Amino acid sequence: MTSTGSLVARRRVTLEEIAREAAVSLATASKVLNDKPGVSSITRERVTDVLQKYGYTKRGTAQTYAPTIELVFGALDGAWPIELIRGAVQVASENGFGVVITESGHEHAAAPEWIGPVLQRQPAGVILVASNLAVDAKYQLRSRNIPFVIVDPAGDPADDVPSVGSTNWAGGVQATRHLIELGHTRIGVIAGPESLLATRARIAGFRSAMDEAGLPVDEELVLRRAFDDEESTGAGLFLLSLPNRPTAIFATSDVKALATYEAARALGLGIPNDLSIIGYDDLQFARWAGPPLTTIRQPLYEMAQSAVRLVIALRAESSQPGRVELATSLVLRSSTQALT
Repeated sequence: MTSTGSLVARRRVTLEEIAREAAVSLATASKVLNDKPGVSSITRERVTDVLQKYGYTKRGTAQTYAPTIELVFGALDGAWPIELIRGAVQVASENGFGVVITESGHEHAAAPEWIGPVLQRQPAGVILVASNLAVDAKYQLRSRNIPFVIVDPAGDPADDVPSVGSTNWAGGVQATRHLIELGHTRIGVIAGPESLLATRARIAGFRSAMDEAGLPVDEELVLRRAFDDEESTGAGLFLLSLPNRPTAIFATSDVKALATYEAARALGLGIPNDLSIIGYDDLQFARWAGPPLTTIRQPLYEMAQSAVRLVIALRAESSQPGRVELATSLVLRSSTQALT
């Protein structure tokens, strides 16, 4: 009888032999080999183990072991992704890994198509950004022993999905307390969709700070529909055109804050004399705004660094899935001032 070792040494095994050892049909083995749907996660894992055992790859391809970590973004718009990429590259390069960037084309939800090409590249790890991880994708990554982490998850991740985020609730509290300490009591909020975990947490922090100060929340001033620049500007115009407009606005991103600048200027309002504005993220452009933007610093660079370190630890099986939260901080500039 031919041993496994001699079988590998003497010739390339056939896919029929792979299927027979994995106790599946040839069609099923072919689906797994070519990353096709229609195979249960348990069966896919069993076939993958046999394929890897014999080093079996598709004809005309060479199996590579390039140590890369793949960052999967929904969209690569603006300065926000750049901070994450910088942080990831810094730690990855220090540890001998490269970084590959993938854009799924769906903001806050990785489209189903992203997983196939990633699996073919066989990265050392995967980091999804501001997204959710579908159950099928989770099992496919695990079946190939590819560790994964979500940075700034769009929803509340399952207990077995490692993630890195920031203290969004505390950031909302910090922003609101700052405005209250300046004497503002009528405060507007311009936020993204409430389906996002970060949005809900930051608004919850806003409400907690208002309640702590004994101030009522006017629901008319809390807008969650703003997402892109145009919608954010429209939200600012709506709030600032009210008969009893807010004297301060908490924008849950720096981009939304700058869109609110545009709305204020369109209505002839000065910042901060007529309106105080505080943002969130502390992106590089915030300090160059006119006036420089007071904001809550979300440590995006450090979040990406932590995510890469966690991927490396998971790869070495020296860590267990969990959630890491990094602290936010108030950055004082010139877009807020005491109410007079």
